[in-house]
Amino acid sequence: MHLDLASLDRRRFLRGSTLALALPWLETWSRRAPRARPRRFACIYQPDGVPMPLREDPAFEDWSWFPHGDDAGFRFTKCLDVLEPLRGELSVFSGLSHPAVRAVHGHSNADQFLTGADTGARGDYHNSISLDQAFAAEVGDLTRYASLVMSSDGGTGTARGAHTLSFDRNGRAIPAAHRPKKVFDSLFVTSDGAARQRLAMSRSALDDLLEDARALRRRLSSRDRESLEHYLDAVRETEQKVEQARRWADVPLPTVDPGELRLEATPDDARAYLQAMLGMIRLAFQTDSTRTATYQIGRENGVGISDHLARAVGFELAHQLSHETKNEGGWKNFGVYCRFLAEEVGRLAQQLKDTPEPGGDGNMLDNTLILFGSASSAFHLSRNYPLILFGGRHMGFRHGRYHDHVGEHAYGGAWSGGTEPWQREFEHEDLPLGELYLTMLRRLGVDAASFAGCSKGMDEV
Repeated sequence: MHLDLASLDRRRFLRGSTLALALPWLETWSRRAPRARPRRFACIYQPDGVPMPLREDPAFEDWSWFPHGDDAGFRFTKCLDVLEPLRGELSVFSGLSHPAVRAVHGHSNADQFLTGADTGARGDYHNSISLDQAFAAEVGDLTRYASLVMSSDGGTGTARGAHTLSFDRNGRAIPAAHRPKKVFDSLFVTSDGAARQRLAMSRSALDDLLEDARALRRRLSSRDRESLEHYLDAVRETEQKVEQARRWADVPLPTVDPGELRLEATPDDARAYLQAMLGMIRLAFQTDSTRTATYQIGRENGVGISDHLARAVGFELAHQLSHETKNEGGWKNFGVYCRFLAEEVGRLAQQLKDTPEPGGDGNMLDNTLILFGSASSAFHLSRNYPLILFGGRHMGFRHGRYHDHVGEHAYGGAWSGGTEPWQREFEHEDLPLGELYLTMLRRLGVDAASFAGCSKGMDEV
C-alpha cells in the first residue's frame, strides 16, 4: 500500500489489529506539507491590583505599575523593567475594564475577568463563558486535553471568590488544578492498564443516565424540566470529555523531562512553585497537549495558600502589601512583589520565544497569546485593569507600545480609611475590555460576532 506522508498530520497513527502507534514529527512532512500554524492562548491572573502612587508621591517615578509616557516611547518603571528584553513582544494597556462590574468591590471581581459578565456584588449569581473556553470550544478537539485550568488555591472557590478563571458555556466554574506534580502526571505520565475499561464503563453509565432522564422529563413540571436541563448540560459536557479521552486512549503520551522544575514545590517555596506552575503551561504547549491554559496566581482578598507567594521576595503575605502602601516604603514593597510576578511571566514568554515552532517557521511565542493582568488597579478598584499582552505576531498583533486609554484620569494613592476608590464617582469611563477580547478571539481563529457584550473589536493592536 502506498502511504502519502504529505496527507498526514502529526496526530495520525498507524493501526494494526490490536495496536496503535503514534507517528513522530517527520522531516518529510515539513518539506512536502508544512504544518498549519497552531494558535495558543494562556491567561495568567494577578490578584489585589497593582501599585498606583499619585504623581506628587516620590514613589511615583519608580513604583507606579503603569509605564511612563505612551505609545512606542514608553518607559517601564521598576515594577516591570524586568520585561525590557521582551519590549518588542508585548503591549501594555490602561483604561480598559468590564462595564458591568465597575462598581463591584475588588475582592469580588476575579470571577468576571475572562467573562465580562454581570456577576454583581451580592444576591443571585450568574456568570457566562470565559474567553479561554470560547477558544477551547474551537480547538479543544485537536489536542488530548481541551484546556488546562490551574490556580494556586485549586478547585472553584465560591461565587465572587473564585479560585478559577475558567467558566463553561453555562457560566459554571471549572475546577482548577493546583499541585504541579499532579498536573505533570495527568499530562505526561502513562495511565494504568484499566484506563480503557474505566472509559467504557463511564460511557455506559452516561448512556444509562441520559436514557433515564428522557423518561423522567415527561413526568416533570416546567420548572423541574428547566432544572433537569441544566443538570443534563453538565452530563453532556462530561460525555464529551469521556469521548475525547476515548479517542486519545491509544495515542502514547509524550515523553517529557521536567528539567529543573520542582514539581513537589508548594506556595511556601514561592519562586519554585510559580516556576513549576508556569512551566506546566510551557510543557503542555510544547507537546501540543492543549492549546488553551489559565493560571490564577491567587484569589482576591488574601484568603488561601496563594497569599504565601510573597515569601519569594521576603514578605510574609501578599495581600497585605496592597493595604500597607500608606506606610513608609509601602509602595516599594508592593512593587517588588509585582516585579517578581512580572519576572516569572516574562520568563515563560521568553522561553516560548526561544523555542522554534515545531515543524513550522518562527518561534512558539509568535503563535501564542499570553494575557497577564488583574481585575483591579488601585486599591479595591475594578477599573483601569493593568494588562499586558504578549506574543501572537503570526496572528497579526503589533507590539512595542503602551496603549494608554486613561491618561490624566488615572486614580491612585493609598487608602487611609473612609470612602474606598470603588465607591467614588468617576468623570472618565474606561473602554470596554470585551473589545480587546473579541479581537483576540477572532485572531485566534474563532468566528465570533460578539463577546462580553462587545461587537466591534479593537484594531489598534
